[in-house]
Amino acid sequence: MITEEKKNYAAELLRQKYDEIGRVPKKEDFDAVSVSRIKAYLGPWPRALEYAGLKEAKPELKKTKKRSAGKSKAQRLTSLKKLEKQRRHEEK
Repeated sequence: MITEEKKNYAAELLRQKYDEIGRVPKKEDFDAVSVSRIKAYLGPWPRALEYAGLKEAKPELKKTKKRSAGKSKAQRLTSLKKLEKQRRHEEK
């Protein structure tokens, strides 16, 4: 489990780099070990920047209703048409 101390350490690294370079830091601004630690402690880069207060979080998108697992109306109609065609062919 990641402790608050480690999270705060990673966030502080990001804030220090921001103060140093005057812009939101990119992964390329850090060595590989630092990037690895920041991501391990805070998650993906955008979330890490949000945690450090350097980037605003995107508003959550509303989840849309998923379609039912059953067939759509168009698929049912197509199936019915095929069945009717087979029945007519068998009657001949």
